Amino acid sequence: MLTIALPKGRIAEDTMALMAKIFDSEFKFESRKLILKTQQFTFLNVRNQDVPTYVERGAADLGVVGLDVITEKSLDIVDLLDLELGKCKVAIGIKEGDKLDWSRPDIKVATKMVNITKSYFAKKAVGVDVIKLYGSIELAPLVGLADAIVDIVETGETMRENGLVVAEDIMQSSAHLIANKNSFFEKKSEILELYRLLKEAIESGE
Repeated sequence: MLTIALPKGRIAEDTMALMAKIFDSEFKFESRKLILKTQQFTFLNVRNQDVPTYVERGAADLGVVGLDVITEKSLDIVDLLDLELGKCKVAIGIKEGDKLDWSRPDIKVATKMVNITKSYFAKKAVGVDVIKLYGSIELAPLVGLADAIVDIVETGETMRENGLVVAEDIMQSSAHLIANKNSFFEKKSEILELYRLLKEAIESGE
């Protein structure tokens, strides 16, 4: 039996809907329960940022998490498959009317994605002063805390509502199926069979 860590919310629902079609069976967490056991799987309902920890440390064999999280955390896991769910991008946002001045020696950027931000600015050979925030990141440029933000963007509506615009895209992201390295070795046939079924379902657009 495989244990799969899913992020709370829409990604978990979409993943379980995809698996329901494959196995012709309903997968749904009851009320506030965090564990769902079926004949084939045990699902864990955890916070998005915690999925990699459950997988990396072996509490779950598999997990579903955004490519942005995988990139940010430099995870020691097996990245198996792009599930093409929860598509979004990581982008730089600035105040409407401002311009991103790449010639400045030290641009102040507010974000929770510190490593992605540092890596991107390093590739541009631009110094960056990263200010780590955990929420309401859009506020930072409006009150002078930062020159720009780096954040997840789906429709861009949140930025627009707060007087910000996307200045530059850093990367595309979507939910990926990841595996614990030991589990991939010990339960390889089970994992690869699920991988095959998911891949076929995605490619056929089911």
